[in-house]
Amino acid sequence: MIALRQLKRVPKNHQIVIEVPESIHENQMMEVILLFKETPKNSLTDKLAQLQASQHDPMFLADLQEVNDDFAHIDNGEW
Repeated sequence: MIALRQLKRVPKNHQIVIEVPESIHENQMMEVILLFKETPKNSLTDKLAQLQASQHDPMFLADLQEVNDDFAHIDNGEW
């Protein structure tokens, strides 16, 4: 089995073309599955809300502390 992933945007005419590699034989059976992704909401308000929520996110704070610990020896040295 060969898996091929292509990301496409839906055009105005709602028709897409799938490029099949030359190495695939003509008349070979293939299965096409369409997965539609939701458009992320990345407005400024949403981003600010995510930043404010991160202040109380234990996993984010643990990751931040881990990175801080990794670079502590460099921060203590002279530049």
